[in-house]
Amino acid sequence: MILSSKIIGSGFNNLIVLHGFLGMANNWTSYAKKISSSGFKVHLINLRNHGNSFHSSEFSYDLMANDLSDYVNEHRLKNFSLLGHSMGGKIAMKYSLLFPNKVEHLIVVDILPIYYKSNLRLITKALKSLDLLKIKNRIQADYLLSHEIENKSMRSFLLKNLSKNEENKFYFKCNLDILHKKVFEVEKMIYLDQSFDGKVLFIKGENSDYINEKDLDQTKEIFPNLKFKIIKNAAHWVHAENPAQFLKNTHSFLKN
Repeated sequence: MILSSKIIGSGFNNLIVLHGFLGMANNWTSYAKKISSSGFKVHLINLRNHGNSFHSSEFSYDLMANDLSDYVNEHRLKNFSLLGHSMGGKIAMKYSLLFPNKVEHLIVVDILPIYYKSNLRLITKALKSLDLLKIKNRIQADYLLSHEIENKSMRSFLLKNLSKNEENKFYFKCNLDILHKKVFEVEKMIYLDQSFDGKVLFIKGENSDYINEKDLDQTKEIFPNLKFKIIKNAAHWVHAENPAQFLKNTHSFLKN
């Protein structure tokens, strides 16, 4: 099956964007509209078990890298730039190493190919605790979720997964049961037994702790041409928290 996507722009240069865990293509619409004005055709991907893409009981970085390969072949993309945030960044790294001749520029946002211990299972558990049959509107859903998740921006991000069916009842677009069950797959290290000699930019949010100097130095052994940029006044969701600087730095890199 082929991943669903939202394509913005009609430029000659293709840019594929991969979202993070519990995200979706629509999270990147604002960025895509801005960068597409510089001659890019932007493919905002919905990864398996996310957004409008197919649901599967299987979920791993190897599978998602192959999903991307299937999408690239379906759309007959010879060369393109690849941007991935968080989980999407790990997929982007994996794909670039498997298919190095396809990727002209690689942008990895606030993630390294290492193991991360996370609280993602607590987040999926909180979402699963919502009784969707009793929820009448998004305000109520937000209120109920606030008992488990204090951060309002995080709740807003998560509740974008809510949609309504033909009976006007809420449901989750993402395959929440499988994502909850397989959340440990997201934390896993990416096993890399080769290197990628292309152009690479790693971006870190100034207030994020996802990237540390020691592990970044080790990552440079796999990506020898790695450039590193810290975006001020931003944490893990760099593109949302400082969109102007994120756009400026990615645009400059992609046009080089």
